[in-house]
Amino acid sequence: MIRLFWALALAMLPAGLAAQDRVLSIGGGVSEVVFALGEEGRLVGRDTTTTFPPQAQALPDVGYMRQLSPEGVLSVSPDLILLTEGAGPPETLETLRGAGVAMATIPEGHSPAAVLAKVRAVAAALGVADKGRALAARIEAEMTEALATVARQTGPKPRVLFILSDTGGRLTGAGTGTSAQAMIALAGGENALSGFAGYKALGDEAIAAAAPEVILMMARNPAAEPGGPGAAEVTTHPALAATPAGRAGRVVRLEGMFLLGFGPRTPQAITALHAALYPAAPVSGAP
Repeated sequence: MIRLFWALALAMLPAGLAAQDRVLSIGGGVSEVVFALGEEGRLVGRDTTTTFPPQAQALPDVGYMRQLSPEGVLSVSPDLILLTEGAGPPETLETLRGAGVAMATIPEGHSPAAVLAKVRAVAAALGVADKGRALAARIEAEMTEALATVARQTGPKPRVLFILSDTGGRLTGAGTGTSAQAMIALAGGENALSGFAGYKALGDEAIAAAAPEVILMMARNPAAEPGGPGAAEVTTHPALAATPAGRAGRVVRLEGMFLLGFGPRTPQAITALHAALYPAAPVSGAP
């Protein structure tokens, strides 16, 4: 019955629209690709993780990418949904498929090659493959330049502790297989945490054993720069204060999607984080 309801709802879409003229983008990195392709005029909505560019926030927000509801998605009457891999939940996607909504799943990954694959996949789904090839070529050139700068760096790699969240003094850090570890490595650092995959709550002993030289966090303010306001607050945490990073006050904050979105701004993110890890290098903030 619910599928019939949504099928009828979709049948009431405004007439005269060409295929894929009403696009809903789910996933901040995917949305950034749409804008970078110059196809933002087709967007009718976005998810909560889509925060860049600033004008994207004027679009209707249909909810968090992993907690989508059929009602929220269909409220913007999309005829194509670009879905970041891992978006859901599955029952919502099943309902949308049953209602006849076209969906394209865009692959995720934490590597330069994955960024280019994302660009090409979005462009193909939108029917602008030529634009996709041009954008991918530009990003690849920027990536090559950023990675060459990192490769020229000499000396030991700084040990970096990425903190995803701090809930009541309980810290969550990034282990192997995470976007944070991938970005740290691309920027010329070494993840201070090992021995577990994904994100995990950290005890004081684990933090002490990690002995980070740099603490990396996401900034709430997209315009924040490395080492900006809030560093002193972070290093007052007893376990962090005792680490080399805490004693030196070395805290790097970068906007979340810029740092971990693995979208068109990834070359700039690599450059910015590398400059923060090696202060002698020029610092480039998020565009």
